[in-house]
This record gives sequence, structure tokens and C-alpha cells, in this order.
Amino acid sequence: MKMCLCILVLFIAVFSGVAAVRAPAQTQKDYLSGVEADKIREAETPNERIFLFLTFADDRLKKLQYELEHPSQTNHAEMINSLLNAYVGCVDDAADLIQLGIEKQQNIRKGIDLMASRTKEFLGILQKIPTDAADAELYKENLDDAMEGTRDASKEAEAAKKNVAPPPVRRKK
Repeated sequence: MKMCLCILVLFIAVFSGVAAVRAPAQTQKDYLSGVEADKIREAETPNERIFLFLTFADDRLKKLQYELEHPSQTNHAEMINSLLNAYVGCVDDAADLIQLGIEKQQNIRKGIDLMASRTKEFLGILQKIPTDAADAELYKENLDDAMEGTRDASKEAEAAKKNVAPPPVRRKK
């Protein structure tokens, strides 16, 4: 009887351990919806993934602007902080894809140019967010992080323009 109980406990421990090991591999980024994560997975080129991440970042900024203009009655500060964190996550992932593309010598010129132009737009939007409002103390730290992350991504994109592999040269016949 004790032997059966020991085997049962061992069996449960092994399967719970397997489930715990598999769980991290199946998780997705918490700031992306399932549909967005699928779009990223299905994108064939790094340029497409960079475009998607920057589109999602733009979406988060638009939602943030709406939330600031039309504050919800509940969870206003949590919503703002969540949107700021999601925005930064999208921009950081796009910047990571650029770095990876440079390391792999992939053709990511379009992604780099898009990152350079969009981060300037994003920074302008972030700088217009009021920091002297009554509830600004609730999100100021995340806003500062978002601006810093955007500046860093912009600098990295400008530096990447210099480090990206040169375009192929067509030979004249």
C-alpha cells in the first residue's frame, strides 16, 4: 500500500514538474493580445515584425491619449501605467529586432527608417502628456521611462543606419 502511494506521489510530482517546465515556453508577452502575438509570429521578415511592433506601440499611445482625455471612473492610474508599459515593451521589442537584424546582417533598412521616424513622432506625443495634472504623480515615473526608452530607441535607430549592411550593388551589363 505504501509503495502504491509513493509511486502515485512520484507520478504526480513528475507530471507537475513537466507542466511547470512547459508553461514558460507557451507564455506570450503580457502586453500583446493573442491576435497581435499571432500577427508577430506570422510575419515573415524582420521589417514586417518591426512595423507591427511600432503599429502596436502607436495603438497604445492612442489609447493612452484617449484615457487621459476621458478618464475612466475606476482603475484610471492602472490603465495609464499599463498602457505606458505596453508601449515601452513594443518599442523595446522593435529595437531588439533591429539589433538582431544587424547582427545577422539582414536587410532591415525599412525597419530602421521606420523606427527612426516613428520614435520622433512618439516622443512628441509623450512630451505633450501633462506632468503637472492632479493625477500625474500616479504615472510620472512610467512616463519618464517611456520617454527614455523612446529616446534610446531613436538613438539606436540612428546608429543602426550607419551599421546596417550596405545594399546590394547591381552590376551594369
